[in-house]
Amino acid sequence: MLRVATLASGSSGNCAVVSDGRVHILIDAGISTRRIAQGLRGLGLELRHLAGVLITHEHTDHVAALPVLCRQTDAPLYTAEGTALELCGRWNGLTERFRVFQPGQRFAIQDLEAGTFPTSHDCACPCGFSVTDGRRKLVLCTDTGVVTPQAREEAGEAHTLIGEFNYDPEMLRAGPYPFHLQNRIRGERGHLSNEMGGELAAWAGQRGARRVILAHLSQENNRPGLALAAARQALGGLGLGERDVELIAAPRGEATGWFEV
Repeated sequence: MLRVATLASGSSGNCAVVSDGRVHILIDAGISTRRIAQGLRGLGLELRHLAGVLITHEHTDHVAALPVLCRQTDAPLYTAEGTALELCGRWNGLTERFRVFQPGQRFAIQDLEAGTFPTSHDCACPCGFSVTDGRRKLVLCTDTGVVTPQAREEAGEAHTLIGEFNYDPEMLRAGPYPFHLQNRIRGERGHLSNEMGGELAAWAGQRGARRVILAHLSQENNRPGLALAAARQALGGLGLGERDVELIAAPRGEATGWFEV
């Protein structure tokens, strides 16, 4: 049975784990290794059990743990070639750990298959991931200013979608961020708003997804209630409710339990 949990989700750190009970894969490592290990233990796992680490992009809230993590686990790091080059320039000793790909490629991690697709973010080579055991499929799409065609295609095949609901437009406009940073966030290489995330959630739900995990909510520019309301509205526009698609707002700084994919 394919399962997923988030260990942290938000502007200050992101990390998730997906497992079929035998193969355990970390997606991003943007919190401390200590917190990752603690979150894994709560799920019945240890760092040594990891078969691989998938990295979406090089921003600190997705990779902060890598130097220490790589000293405590032998798991290979899977990321796009451009991201690997950025990270190798930042930290010594990681080069041999990387298994690089071009977004769009698929590859096996033991018994699981990982799929990759390009996203749109202000970094070297951002991507999202899918993970499948051949029966169920998890798709993670965060840190993107637009939903790329490839991301939309993958989300349409998801049983569980982890999708970005980064900001509420009114909170962003009235909040403390300077105008240039607001423009960066709502730009095509920034983040998805609640409404944009809701559209992707509704697309996935219409095509069979039964769970959407709302991820990467901004602490300054969003609230879980606003994100959930936008998702419900988008699903309702297609005649779908939470009996059809379960909605879960991922905690920013806490680990969840397992969710069945």
